[in-house]
Order: sequence, then structure tokens, then C-alpha cells
Amino acid sequence: MDLNAVQMLVAVVQAGSMTAGAERLGVPLPTASRRIRALEQALKVELLERSTRGVKLTEAGARLFEHASRGLDILHEGHDAVVSDQAHIKGKLRLSVPPSFSPWWPLISDFQKDHPDIRVNLLSTERRVHPVEDGIDVVLRVGEVEHEALIVRHLLKYRHVLVASPQFLASHGRPEHPHDLSRLPCATWSLGTNTSITWRFPNVAVAPNAVLSTNDSMHLLHSVLAGEVITELPPFIVKDAIEQGLLVLLLRDYPLPEYALNLLYPAHRHPSTVVRTYLEYCRRRIPSLVDACDVAAIPI
Repeated sequence: MDLNAVQMLVAVVQAGSMTAGAERLGVPLPTASRRIRALEQALKVELLERSTRGVKLTEAGARLFEHASRGLDILHEGHDAVVSDQAHIKGKLRLSVPPSFSPWWPLISDFQKDHPDIRVNLLSTERRVHPVEDGIDVVLRVGEVEHEALIVRHLLKYRHVLVASPQFLASHGRPEHPHDLSRLPCATWSLGTNTSITWRFPNVAVAPNAVLSTNDSMHLLHSVLAGEVITELPPFIVKDAIEQGLLVLLLRDYPLPEYALNLLYPAHRHPSTVVRTYLEYCRRRIPSLVDACDVAAIPI
């Protein structure tokens, strides 16, 4: 039995005419009439008596209407219950987020306040986590992604910034061009001990004078605050220090490359209610993420 046709029958009876029923469901009149006739043909019985004054249920139509209207009411109640239960979703959410990605910490905290019955298991690692192989529901990844087994939801793009302390600049001078970084003490982010680092600017690439290389952004922040080096860091890590005068933004006319921020989850697995709720929550928080990652918002 065609549920759309049954719904059409109920709407016509409740509205009092074929025209009014079609308008109630937002379908053309010929479509409404065709659906009910198809339903009658499928059941091999006349459901409506049609006249110039409107429509009237036959005995068979009345029996169907009684059961159908009650069934549709139950379906609507179920729909409303599911919608109202979204605030009480229960389950486990397995996430992966890069270390030191501080804008994500309040997002997860607020998400759990809104959904207190969701337990979050968070893996913080620089390793390129794969959702399927590592058993992760949603991965937050910095950088472009191309993988046919993954669905990618792009959030935003942002740039790292170069910073130094006022004490460092007083001792070593302020760089005016990217080439100056090849002679000044710098600290770089690197995963490998033998990896050569290049900082890329518009129309110029520079090998910085790297006196320190580490994959720990908090170590880089410590070193630059101590006045030991120039380094590049995400804007959300250094914004407060710049506003407090502890760090100075360098080479603003030479922006570093953009990084893409994406959410990844398996393409072959239908997202659970918990995952869908989390993805939607992240989408709504994009404006606050943009503010945290906005280089232009950092004062000179």
C-alpha cells in the first residue's frame, strides 16, 4: 500500500474536498486525484464517492480512514519524539584532534554540556589517523585530504603567523624580509629529526636558521616567549600573547600558506545520530572558529 496515497486520502477527508486536501499537502490536484484512484485500484474497492458538492467516504473508505488516520497520528508522534529527544542523545563519540588545537577544547566542552549523556573519547596525536583503521568516528585534520573511503567536510582555512618577543627583537633586530630568517635564530615545527624545513612566502622560499625543531607547539611557544627564537605558530596559540604585548607579529606583508581544516568520517558507514549531531554542532561553531583563526584580527 502506498503511504503517500493513504496520507492523501486522510488529508482529503479531513479538509472536506479533493482541492483542499491537495492544497494541505502542497501537491497539484491531478496528482492528488491520481494517487487516490491508484489506491482504490490497488485495494480493488471504491473509497470515495465523488460529487459536485465534494467527496464522501464509502463504507470501505471509512474503515480505512479510521485505521489510517490513527496510524498517521502515531507516526507524527514518533517523529516529534525523535526530534525532542535530540537533546537527550546517548552514546559514545570517538574523536581525533591534533595536539594543542585549543579552539576545539571549548567546542567539545560545550557539546557535552548540551548533550551530557554523550561520552567523548579523544585521541590527540600528530599521526595521520584513519577513521576506519583506528576506530575513530570523526577526525579533525589540518591539511588537504584526498581519500575515496572518507567523506570530507571542509570547515575553514587559516594561516600560521611568524612571531618573536620584544626582547628578541631588541637584541637581534626585526626581520624586514623573509631572507632575514636565514640568519636569525628560529624554531621550527617538524615531525622528523632529519627533515629539512622551508618556510614558504609569496614568491620566495627560505630555509630558516633552525636552532630548534620540535613537533610540540607548546615548546615552540615557550621558546619564543623566552626571547630565544623566531617561530611560526597557529594564530589561536599566540593571539593572547600578542594582545598582551608578550609577542610581536612579524612580516605581515608576507603571509604564510593557508591550511585547510576538515572533518573526516568513513564514507561507507551511515553516520549515527551521535555523529550527525556532532557534525551539525561543529558546523554551527564555524563563526567562532574563524574568529580564533583569523590572522587579520591580530593587532599589529
